[in-house]
Amino acid sequence: MLGEDERVTPSRPRVPALLATVVLVLGLGACTSDDEPRESTATTPPTAAPPPPRPEPGACRRLTHEQALAPTNDAPTVPCRRPHTAQTFSIGDLRTTVDGHLVAVDSDHVQRQVATACPTRLASFLGTSREELRLSMLRAVWFTPTLEESDAGASWFRCDVVGLAGDDALVTVRGSLADALATPEGRTRYGMCATAAPGARGFRRVLCSADHAWRAISSVDLPRGRYPGVGAARAAGEEPCEDAGRRVADDALDFEWGWEWPTREQWRAGQTWGRCWAPD
Repeated sequence: MLGEDERVTPSRPRVPALLATVVLVLGLGACTSDDEPRESTATTPPTAAPPPPRPEPGACRRLTHEQALAPTNDAPTVPCRRPHTAQTFSIGDLRTTVDGHLVAVDSDHVQRQVATACPTRLASFLGTSREELRLSMLRAVWFTPTLEESDAGASWFRCDVVGLAGDDALVTVRGSLADALATPEGRTRYGMCATAAPGARGFRRVLCSADHAWRAISSVDLPRGRYPGVGAARAAGEEPCEDAGRRVADDALDFEWGWEWPTREQWRAGQTWGRCWAPD
């Protein structure tokens, strides 16, 4: 399943290939006369393949859930007016030099750069705030060139937006997702809801446009640093989520609310916040 906000791509150890072309010309030496014909040969360096074209922002593709999790992708584009599951919302340039040394495209340094840049840019494309994005089922995924494409000179990264439709499926949409969360209708269509209260049997995240029983209503940031532990994480959201639940309840004296704090694994991936829930 796609993570809440981060995808960790395992690095693949790599030794950059070095290509050297040696041209060797052998003279026949003093034992040959000036009148004798001489032959020499030289090799022509092979022509390097051009890098693949830079992706176009705004392009749409039909990606599967598995393809969305991969570090690279070469799926063909389709017209955005046709059914698709991903749209490119940003293209950036990779920084592949550290202290004057070139690092591989699949290095931790490069992957951390992309994993930070793409989620940061998504809210603006969707016409919303970071808070509203957290309460939606829309997520950023990202891709870099392959090792071979990088060796040929490709140095870009591609950010796509996808919608989650359960644990292992993506939302199929028509048209552009630009400003998809800018309206109440869009926030309902792509909002994060659930089939039961968080932590209850049968809890499953679904789009708010599907049948549901609970809705994510706000988020709570926890202090950054080391993971605080389950007890401290649970306690940190109780008061703010109770207040959030009271604000959306019909009866301020009789209402339910829920708090979903980050797990240790999510914390390590960069999610240092949780969500408040209420019946819907």
